[in-house]
Amino acid sequence: MSEDQPVPVEDAESPASPEGPESPESPARLESPARAGDALDGGSGRPSFVRRLLRSRTARAVTAAGLAGVLLGAGAVAWRTDTLPLLGPAPCWDSLGDASVSGLFGDRRIEVDEQSLGNARQGDGLSYGQCRITSFKDDRAMRQVTVNVHQLDGLRGTDSARWPQEFLAAGMVSLGEGVPGMVSASRGWLALPQGCTGRGDFSGPTVVEISMGRAGLDFSSDLATEDRDALTDALVDAANGVIRSFGCSGRYPSPRSLPSVGTWQDADAAALCGTKGFALPSAYRKELSRTRTGAGDDGPARICEVGGDYREPVLRLTTVVDPALAEVFSWDALRSGASLKGTTGYGKTTGGRAVYRARCQTGPVVFVVEQLRQTAKGGFTLTDELLPGYVAAEAERIGCGPQKLTLPSA
Repeated sequence: MSEDQPVPVEDAESPASPEGPESPESPARLESPARAGDALDGGSGRPSFVRRLLRSRTARAVTAAGLAGVLLGAGAVAWRTDTLPLLGPAPCWDSLGDASVSGLFGDRRIEVDEQSLGNARQGDGLSYGQCRITSFKDDRAMRQVTVNVHQLDGLRGTDSARWPQEFLAAGMVSLGEGVPGMVSASRGWLALPQGCTGRGDFSGPTVVEISMGRAGLDFSSDLATEDRDALTDALVDAANGVIRSFGCSGRYPSPRSLPSVGTWQDADAAALCGTKGFALPSAYRKELSRTRTGAGDDGPARICEVGGDYREPVLRLTTVVDPALAEVFSWDALRSGASLKGTTGYGKTTGGRAVYRARCQTGPVVFVVEQLRQTAKGGFTLTDELLPGYVAAEAERIGCGPQKLTLPSA
């Protein structure tokens, strides 16, 4: 495990209730492989009474009566692992097992600050609850992991910019077929079955997110792989616990293996991001000489970052093929910027960001081109220069072509 850094403590958000009935078509219902040890609890995924009683590693006790009163008043509970064993649930809605906790924190003391997945619809009605686990070395906070459950918003645009920056990045990989999510060494998300949570118009899926440290942090590949595997196990455990808490059946399996993380490589200017027929204008080929592509071709989204020698992305190009996830960009495609018209779609461009939504055989697909930094030529002109070629080539690659779009100035 990598050397941890002290972390700040932040306030949790208010929870809101889940909505919608359970459906037999839900992915969680369709996937029910047994894990080692499930025979102890009848396959329900919930630790048995005896197992929980004997599991001293995750037995919890409230840290202090005064602290407990404050936290309970705010809808949160704190535990420590160095107190006397006390029968109680595992962290984060009775979801994280011993292996997940140990994989993230080793044998350090931890404290858990957990909101219940309550019934009161507060704020924007999209947040369900949050759980934060902090590990300590002596009295110093070392590593903090946050698990958040909320429905991704597309109607008001609250998730269309910030959320993709953290959770749709080229450093992430797909969790595999049947497990709709992505993970990296610092971030991960997994969509809950729509039959369990429901989904309205212009709304994305309800997701379980896991965060650790700064998003997009690059470091030693061995340490990154270790952290990514630990985050994956905790993410799947948390998602299965939330499914159970929502009163739905089934569980997601842990991926047996994960794809290799995309690394920075010399760009193929004639097939940028590995997309045949998508060329980088010659004026930018010297400056934008490196690319990395994440998630692979079997994930909910494919992300490519383009940059120079410093490996800081100047461009991010995203193709979202998961129909529910595509709804996260509904606001941008409808109401933000100058209009784009295409063969079977529409979109908007704002100079630094362009979003085009196409109608494909599998449902809506979204293509996003973002210029994150100025080039040596200055300004933010690359988005409109690249968008038509990117949409046409990517649509052909995924079998959604031909797509031809018209820019506002054309």
